[in-house]
Amino acid sequence: MKKPSPYLTFAGAIPFIACAFLLTIDVVTVPVLGSVVDILSAYGLVIASFMVGAQWGNHLGLADDNEWAIKLPIYSNVIALGLWLGFLILSASSFIWLLVIGFISLLVIDYGLHRVRIISHIYFKVRKYVTAIVVVSLVVAALQL
Repeated sequence: MKKPSPYLTFAGAIPFIACAFLLTIDVVTVPVLGSVVDILSAYGLVIASFMVGAQWGNHLGLADDNEWAIKLPIYSNVIALGLWLGFLILSASSFIWLLVIGFISLLVIDYGLHRVRIISHIYFKVRKYVTAIVVVSLVVAALQL
């Protein structure tokens, strides 16, 4: 792989792993950064928003008659707004579970994009692996709360 994006994508999973590990060993705060749960929640929201933005960007290059040109902006807005509202109103534990649902939903959408060749096989392959890492990390973290 010549592009840095796959490496950066895998590196983006490190904070999820680190937070899950810290919660597993009963570390609830990190000097300077604060609550591990708050770190995980905010980081998860940022990354999910980034992923939604990537999907939004995919729809911009599609022809108007492509079904995904309509689906993508709707799905991406529902996910982004749902996660944002969840971040504001849910307990930390409930929000972590909502992130699990959000990341799985984003992967399901990417699967659809992959099937119709809007996204590449290599990109989808990386997304599958990283989403698995992120979801497992979030579940481990949620079970500690």
